[in-house]
Amino acid sequence: MKPYGYVRARSVEEATAAHAAHPGARYLAGGTNLVDLMKHGVETPGTLVDVSRLPLDTVEEPPGGGLRVGATVRNSDLAAHPLVRERYPVLSQALLAGASGQLRNIATTGGNLLQRTRCPYFQDTGTPCNKRAPGTGCAAREGVHRDHAVLGHSPHCVATHPSDMAVALAALDATVELRGPDGERTVPVTEFHRLPGDHPERDTVVRPGELITAVVLPPGTAGLPSAYRKARDRASYAFALASVAAVLDVAGDGTVRHVALAFGGLAHRPWRARLAETALLGAAPTEDALAHAVEAELGLAQPLRDNAFKVPLARNLAHRVLSELAADRP
Repeated sequence: MKPYGYVRARSVEEATAAHAAHPGARYLAGGTNLVDLMKHGVETPGTLVDVSRLPLDTVEEPPGGGLRVGATVRNSDLAAHPLVRERYPVLSQALLAGASGQLRNIATTGGNLLQRTRCPYFQDTGTPCNKRAPGTGCAAREGVHRDHAVLGHSPHCVATHPSDMAVALAALDATVELRGPDGERTVPVTEFHRLPGDHPERDTVVRPGELITAVVLPPGTAGLPSAYRKARDRASYAFALASVAAVLDVAGDGTVRHVALAFGGLAHRPWRARLAETALLGAAPTEDALAHAVEAELGLAQPLRDNAFKVPLARNLAHRVLSELAADRP
């Protein structure tokens, strides 16, 4: 590891000021991803601004309903929170499906959203990678890409986003609160991560110096039937080959009045299945309707040489989760 400076921030204002004063700085909370990348030489910040002790570690109920989750709330604490388990079970399930218990005890809400791809070419500084070193090429396209994207990729990058939590947040229509040099702003989770396009090095829409302060779960999806399902190579401690987060609310007349479907492990960001949702909204959630809707979404897939299996895998996961939610309605 290379030498770096260290600043322990005592307030959000102090953190953003310290970041601005040290070009190339990075915020540090749990460090479960950033420190690993520093060890590999992928990240080489001149200064770390420690935000782990900021007062951003609570889950609160805003006056209008929903939940406001501080950026430094640990993944284990969020998964176990009674209100999350009661009102947003898909989020609790997704968190418990991610990493190991030890990592969940350290990893934070903000850090989980900002974690970078686990593509082996990105983590190996001896190989070409446009995400790590723009303009060098994408070794994964013709190399080992079994775990890589089938949706939304570009000639410049076929990596996938590794987060389970972010997939659930996308299905819940959560928003991210940011504070930086230009003040405060809010971004929907569905717009927080970028597709690679010509600039795969830009993972998110976070502006230089901005700090995630909270994630807000809206009242509109609180209490609706929801579930998360993940397929992986081994029973635990593995990233998703494909995952599904779904919210499905069926009205008394038997038609769908709210539906949200998001895929993980298939794209550069959590993939919100808008085509599938449009097909299901207002329809009866029959087996044929569910299958047609999911097929419409995954018809957009462009698998690579060795990862076409992800398409039927994701199709089956989504169909099963949606079918179970539809069957469990009162």
